[in-house]
Amino acid sequence: MRYWLMKSEPDVFSIDDLARVCKEPWTGVRNYQARNFMRDGMSEGDGVLFYHSSCEVPGVAGLAEVASAAYPDPTQFDRKSEYYDEKSTREEPRWMLVDVAFKRKLKRTITLAELKEQPRLDDFALLKRGNRLSVLPVTKAQWDVILALE
Repeated sequence: MRYWLMKSEPDVFSIDDLARVCKEPWTGVRNYQARNFMRDGMSEGDGVLFYHSSCEVPGVAGLAEVASAAYPDPTQFDRKSEYYDEKSTREEPRWMLVDVAFKRKLKRTITLAELKEQPRLDDFALLKRGNRLSVLPVTKAQWDVILALE
């Protein structure tokens, strides 16, 4: 089992939205490294820290799990989608996604500021300067430190 952090803007899709629908395709990833994490690294049952980003108080808001193997993101083929990619074909899709299933909402959001205060998270990818990836690997030790903050 592996662990991941997946970012979403709460005004677009929040942990509450995931709780309501139970399972959702993680569409719209258009960064090759994040795509590769989903395509090559994720497996069904992996743990996910659901992170609210680009909001007043960014932080880990809930837990989810990877609920499918990677498969082509259908938005890349939809000319009406903001995620349409004219260079992607059904025979050779560029963009992949996984389904993400709701596990639980945290008792409280564990804020980015709190995460930055943890010496045991110094090597956490989320806290590295310039890192803007929407999908990040998390070690078991980092997962445990973060959840202990709840």
